[in-house]
Amino acid sequence: MLENLSIKNYVIVDQLSLNFSSGFSVLTGETGAGKSILIDALSLALGQRSMSGVVRKSADKADISASFDITHNKLALKWLTENEFNSNENELLLRRVIFVDGKSKAFINGVPATISQVKALGEYLVDIYSQNSHYSLMKSFTQRVILDSFSGLNRELEEVKSSFLKWHELYLKDEEFKKNKENYLKELEELEEKNSEFIKLDFTLSGWKKLQIDHKLLANSSELIYGIQQCISLIESDELSLNQTISKLQSQLKNLVSLDNRLENHQTIIDSIATESFELSRELNRYMESLDINEDLQHEIELKIQSVFDYCRKYRLKPEEIESLSQEWQKKIDTLNNLLSNKGIITLLDEAKKEYDLFSAMLSNKRKESGKLLSKVITEKLNQLSFHNAHFLVNLKSVEPSENGNEQVEFLISTYLGAEAKPIQKVASGGELSRISLAIRVASISQAEVPSMIFDEVDVGIGGGVAEVVGKLLEGLGEGNKRQIFVITHLPQVAAQSSHHFKITKKLVDNETISQIQLLDDVERVEEIARMLGGLKITDKTIDHAKEILN
Repeated sequence: MLENLSIKNYVIVDQLSLNFSSGFSVLTGETGAGKSILIDALSLALGQRSMSGVVRKSADKADISASFDITHNKLALKWLTENEFNSNENELLLRRVIFVDGKSKAFINGVPATISQVKALGEYLVDIYSQNSHYSLMKSFTQRVILDSFSGLNRELEEVKSSFLKWHELYLKDEEFKKNKENYLKELEELEEKNSEFIKLDFTLSGWKKLQIDHKLLANSSELIYGIQQCISLIESDELSLNQTISKLQSQLKNLVSLDNRLENHQTIIDSIATESFELSRELNRYMESLDINEDLQHEIELKIQSVFDYCRKYRLKPEEIESLSQEWQKKIDTLNNLLSNKGIITLLDEAKKEYDLFSAMLSNKRKESGKLLSKVITEKLNQLSFHNAHFLVNLKSVEPSENGNEQVEFLISTYLGAEAKPIQKVASGGELSRISLAIRVASISQAEVPSMIFDEVDVGIGGGVAEVVGKLLEGLGEGNKRQIFVITHLPQVAAQSSHHFKITKKLVDNETISQIQLLDDVERVEEIARMLGGLKITDKTIDHAKEILN
């Protein structure tokens, strides 16, 4: 609920801080005193669009803050968590700063936020109904929203929307397929040809790497054999060979060791070299024996390599990528075959349609049940508002399936006995629309989850005994302190039903008009009701009348 509204340098408000309680509150004052300015300021804190010209003269910016108790507001708490804004699960602070040029900044719990974020969060905090809101009731969209809100069909609506979008997406794919079937066939033919040639290559990346190694070895086998033979010859084949030289070194060092045993370590080294030289000779001979000049095999390998290069050149690919690409081709071939058979998408399309039909039928049934109840409740409210023989009807017209279901919601009314129920915009006059609108709002609002509601002069065109009924209806909305109801009104009969009465006045300070607001005590409240009853001159009779309607 709204706990405090702080306004600084906004239009004709210099500085103002108001604390609010739950229940039914009214705001009254003379025309032009600034009643609607307060609502406009709160609307800005809730994310409405700002404009230039709202900053008070001589100030460089307007600053508006609204604090809310959100302890029991699950939707607001969920939104804060999902959007990663700090929340102590108890209090929420919205702040809006508007500069002279119309630009503004917004904050949620002290953290900078976009206007769209503030507006989205504001939807869970306050509902504002203006004196012209009854015109929106003529729209089918508004009527549907009212019925669904009254019925508490959030989950069902989400299921219908989700299933419709899924079905519609598959439908578009099916339509696209029908238009592009020839292209799909051509693409499939090309893929199958490419993949068939790939299969004939018997290609794997690991095999390709080995093939290149084998080719290099075979291509250089003659040179390798000659080189190895030379190495073996240097090690062991003539008098200047490595083995002969090492042998002489061994004999020489052996003789020297007999003269000086400090050369034993050197002898050990040469002995080790002799062993390694013998091992090297043996390994080179073994390697040479493994070499074989196989021209047939070499030719076969070269043909394989050439076929891979030809394939890659034809399709502008690299050998390193064709194995992984072949897997993608096969998947695409399977997809196109399934698509061209049209069985896959038709099956999915049928399943999606059945799912939508199930959810939309459930929504339709619940709308029918809730529509009967809402019709009854609004009819009762209309009767209280002097439409004694009126009858209200929530009508559901079948329409083409959409994300909102299979029906269009239509509000019908008959205003006298025996009259045919017709759409409200075709039956009611301007004055009647105010009462009808109020009856609809009051009746349907009972299920709303938004804790604070503001009615901005929605009782225009209403007077006499009906005004008192309006006051009692609004009082009933705030009964039990479960909800906040704010009403801006010029009707004393409405104001008298409130639990909290605020008066807005304006005065001239240093040649500048300033708007002020105060919470009235019992004595001040009698005087304000008397002013609303009697105009500028307040007599003892108007005072007594004010006391009477307050009791």
